[in-house]
Amino acid sequence: MSNMLKQEEMETLRELIKDVDTAMLTTVTEEGLVSRPMKTQEIEFDGDLWFFTKKATNKYEEILHDQDVNVTYAGKSYVSVRGRAEIVEDLDKKKELWSKANEKIMQTSYDDSNVILIKVKAEAAEYWETGNFTKKIAFFYKRMTGQSSKSTEINETVELNK
Repeated sequence: MSNMLKQEEMETLRELIKDVDTAMLTTVTEEGLVSRPMKTQEIEFDGDLWFFTKKATNKYEEILHDQDVNVTYAGKSYVSVRGRAEIVEDLDKKKELWSKANEKIMQTSYDDSNVILIKVKAEAAEYWETGNFTKKIAFFYKRMTGQSSKSTEINETVELNK
């Protein structure tokens, strides 16, 4: 896979999600799937999505048990990102991403040992970009894997494995 194509795909996804403040994070529980709203941390999308949370939450336990997650964004376009989540407790990374808004929402500071980051490493993404009158559906999977990007199929994914 060409780095140029990969960079182009990252740029497309970056543009689609950059103005959407809230994402829905879906985790796996013993009972099935559960989704909840999360604020994406303002950082240049490079294939990783970042979220703050606390250890004393169900999502923390769910990610420890099963790292498969999905993150969706709805704004001018619709984006669904499949990936693997990991818990990050790095104090420097927390400080880098911390904001006054996080302090107000979480009622604490970044150096609280209960505050953690969820890092979602994107593996694939699917998106629907709205156009003038009709919905334009764009996928780059075939082009990224060296196949013809022209397809009559309506549903494909962008594979983002590094």
